[in-house]
Amino acid sequence: MKFADLGLSDELLKAVADAGYDEPTPIQAQAIPPVLMMKDIIGIAQTGTGKTASFVLPMIDILAHGRSRARMPRSLILEPTRELAAQVAENFEKYGKNHNLSMALLIGGVSMGDQIKALEKGVDVLIATPGRLMDLFERGRILMSGCELLVIDEADRMLDMGFIPDIEQICSKLPSTRQTMLFSATMPPPIKKLSDQFLNNPKSIEVSRPATANTSIEQSIINVAPKAKRKLLYGILDNEGVDTAIIFCNRKTEVRDLCENLRKDGFDAGQIHGDMDQSSRLAELDRFKSGEINILCASDVAARGLDIKGVSHVVNYDIPWHPDDYIHRIGRTGRAGATGIAITFVTNRDEEHVDSIEKLTGMKLPVRDSKSIKPEKKPAGKNAAPKKSKDEKPKGDKPKKRHIDDRSVEPKNQPAKSAEKHAKPPKQASKSEPVDNADDDGWNGPVPGFLDAKLDR
Repeated sequence: MKFADLGLSDELLKAVADAGYDEPTPIQAQAIPPVLMMKDIIGIAQTGTGKTASFVLPMIDILAHGRSRARMPRSLILEPTRELAAQVAENFEKYGKNHNLSMALLIGGVSMGDQIKALEKGVDVLIATPGRLMDLFERGRILMSGCELLVIDEADRMLDMGFIPDIEQICSKLPSTRQTMLFSATMPPPIKKLSDQFLNNPKSIEVSRPATANTSIEQSIINVAPKAKRKLLYGILDNEGVDTAIIFCNRKTEVRDLCENLRKDGFDAGQIHGDMDQSSRLAELDRFKSGEINILCASDVAARGLDIKGVSHVVNYDIPWHPDDYIHRIGRTGRAGATGIAITFVTNRDEEHVDSIEKLTGMKLPVRDSKSIKPEKKPAGKNAAPKKSKDEKPKGDKPKKRHIDDRSVEPKNQPAKSAEKHAKPPKQASKSEPVDNADDDGWNGPVPGFLDAKLDR
């Protein structure tokens, strides 16, 4: 099947072709026709299946006819986090370039004045996180009586973040005759209850069993002692054909420590976690997408929704505490039909978490012997660590500095065959430290460049 078979307009098909796409994914093929027929739908799809385009594309054609009015958005897309909201906005920019549709992004931390100005002009598409939307509504700055179309995206994540009461309140203020689409990777009972309450005879679309991991991802677990994790990770990065990798940790301090140690040992690594402001997160993601760095240490703020092409490996340095997060973490690889590799480190205290993941996914995770990972070697090429020259100057002379991530790092003065090549494992964070859950509704950085024009209109 081709996109041309789905009933989309010629202008939209041209934008899709310009983006390099010809054939729809299963969720797109099944969702786009009923959406164009103005039916409510429930879409259950694993991460990385292209579900964002499955509602963005038909929305563009539906909204192509009609006119927006001040403070009355014609459509509303609810997203749990600011990163996901910004990513959906990017999709509208990319696919709606041949349509004259106005768009606004409502997320916390950005100047309310600019957002109110955009709403006063009238918008066809409003992309919002629940907190900022409710704030502006309670201030009387937005009216929802003209909303013809509602999308609730990542509904199970909304549940995890406690947004369900806000969503219920928002839905109660929208016209009852609207078209509603709900997308979720899983369908727990509270989400089923929400869909029964606010969707009208929806068409259910399920492209894979709920919480089933992408079959194009090669999964395995490796039993390892806590103190041996970093040595094992280095062996994987050195010898397993890693092109680009995301390494997930449960705690923000672990993310920082691991990233610092990787940099010190010559790897091109970056980090993203909840303690970083938004501009810093976006900068790190841009560096990773552009190839300036090829290893990204991350907490679960990067587990969902971030569409980064070409991630060859995902390594769970810490096994996730919630089994759903396992699905979303490994979904950062094997996207858009590509294959990927997901490796999870398991300590002797992680047996219960492994059982929960296997119960959720319905599969037994293959166990790989740590001895199958070749010992770490001197990183070569892009990840090259400083080498000791035979003609090295005496210890008293200051060696030449090399730059890694804009930091000057002194090369190590130790034999190349030393078993103590790498620094000792990072200090473990306290068990009481909170998990780095998804973002709050704040925005600590500037408005993304691609939205400037829209907000000024």
